[in-house]
Amino acid sequence: MATVRRATAADAPFLQQVLAIAADWRPDAGVRTVAAVMADPALAHYVAGWPAPRDVGFVVEDDRPLGAAWWRFFTEQDPGYGFVDPATPEISIGVTTGFRRRGLGTALLEALVDEARHLGVPALSLSVETGNPARSLYQRLGFVTRSRAAGSLTMILKLTG
Repeated sequence: MATVRRATAADAPFLQQVLAIAADWRPDAGVRTVAAVMADPALAHYVAGWPAPRDVGFVVEDDRPLGAAWWRFFTEQDPGYGFVDPATPEISIGVTTGFRRRGLGTALLEALVDEARHLGVPALSLSVETGNPARSLYQRLGFVTRSRAAGSLTMILKLTG
């Protein structure tokens, strides 16, 4: 049975793997190597130096890690794809091939949302391509589309006010 636990600095290599999975989510797309993803500054900043002081993440695992979800705060000078504002952390999430559609992503996102509420984070954001099946998960958990650009949506879940 899979369990969800808090991500630690030791999970940084796995978060890099999950970032590669999330970036290349299409079934017909090859997943780039971690080195290739980390060589792309627009992607690398999602995990480089994990964990930064306000980073929060969770890993779902059974006998090995199966997926992860985390948030990171960005600035206007170095925004993520789903950047809303400096007070709203952006979520990254991925589940390894063969373990999707088993509720693991839901468990990870629920852990992040619970932690955000506990910490008084006003909202969470994310970016998702319009054809990504994970979009329905985000909508089910209350994320709404804030903006559209080049085939992607920026979605937000307001938690306060």
